[in-house]
Amino acid sequence: MAAPQIPADVVALMARGISVIAASCDASSRPSIMRAVGSLVEDEAKPGSLRITIFVSRRQSAQLVQDVSANGHIAVVFSEPATHRTVQVKATKARVRNAAATDEPALARYLASMEIEIARVGYGPHMTRAMLAHRLEDLVAISFAPEQAFDQTPGPKAGASLDEGRA
Repeated sequence: MAAPQIPADVVALMARGISVIAASCDASSRPSIMRAVGSLVEDEAKPGSLRITIFVSRRQSAQLVQDVSANGHIAVVFSEPATHRTVQVKATKARVRNAAATDEPALARYLASMEIEIARVGYGPHMTRAMLAHRLEDLVAISFAPEQAFDQTPGPKAGASLDEGRA
């Protein structure tokens, strides 16, 4: 499957550090879902170069991690809390690894951005820190290249493909 050509403004939205929810399913199509405590969106600005890594708690996300490890399937929703502007990306070749000390800068940037995002809807940094609290040794990094991307902002375009190459 060819990588989608996601518009630059959408990539920038995802890379900024907004709310991230990840989902997968097991062999029986039973869903698993969890809030990520961090994300890293890397884009070399060439077709197919977008790479996304999300971080989840192994303890809290055991089923999600098991499902992604077993089948590589993942759907991730990035949503801006103040506007509900939302994008969903999907992949079938996600890879799971333990988080490492080299991931700490990305996690710190994500926390700082989410403190701003959550403040926009009226909650202080203590709420965000509690919501995203983690121990590095408990984190799992799930990395993937998006294969599909959709506008999921509530409204008439919800569900529409974001692939500029298929417009």
